[in-house]
Amino acid sequence: MTRLLVLQPDDSDPIARLGDWLTGAGAVLDVLKPFERPVPETLDGYDGVVCLGGAMGALDDAEHPWLADVRKLLSHAVAKRVPTLAVCLGAQLLAVATGGQVRRGPQGPEVGVMLVAKRDVAGADPLFADLPWTPDVLQFHQDEIALLPPTAELLASSPKCANQAFRVGENAYGIQFHIETTPEIVLRWAAGAPEAAATARPGQLGEDQLVRGHDDIAEVWQPFAERFVRLAAGELTRQKNLPLV
Repeated sequence: MTRLLVLQPDDSDPIARLGDWLTGAGAVLDVLKPFERPVPETLDGYDGVVCLGGAMGALDDAEHPWLADVRKLLSHAVAKRVPTLAVCLGAQLLAVATGGQVRRGPQGPEVGVMLVAKRDVAGADPLFADLPWTPDVLQFHQDEIALLPPTAELLASSPKCANQAFRVGENAYGIQFHIETTPEIVLRWAAGAPEAAATARPGQLGEDQLVRGHDDIAEVWQPFAERFVRLAAGELTRQKNLPLV
């Protein structure tokens, strides 16, 4: 049994399809909403942690004081080498928790089904190696990771946002984009943030386009989620000077 703690900072971003992929690969999920119950100080009893997105900023502690506890737990996960997958806001929280910086994106929001480009180093990464070089993702963010943590390794970029995916420490991953969404979730985001949604390319947020885009995302990222469960289960091992296999 592979137990994962899922931190859900906002009701608007549930684990959705990602949860199905993780449980389908054998994981048991404990979903914790930090605005409803306290964040644990350690990850004792868990094999991995997933941190989802949200509408708030990574440093909006005045309105959401529990964000500090989430950052502290993510820092603990890195220090203890607990496999971690942090999505969008989660990736920003992971970056800040380990020495990076977050800012409002100077080129404006990034919204819609788009491509990111893997960096060469991602070809040796246990989770990213088998992804296509330009995988489909869902973007819906205004803030970005301006500076990666000092020890982080950049795994993917896009023209509008350089730091799209990274690994910090042994096995903590941040992805600026979304892989967990459904078309319905994205349409709700668009209705709630019309100014950001208006920056998407024409047709990008149409229902048919979102359905097709999410089919492409599932084809790429469901196996990625399954590999994350294997990583959390200890089924992927690193040999000296070699990538995880």
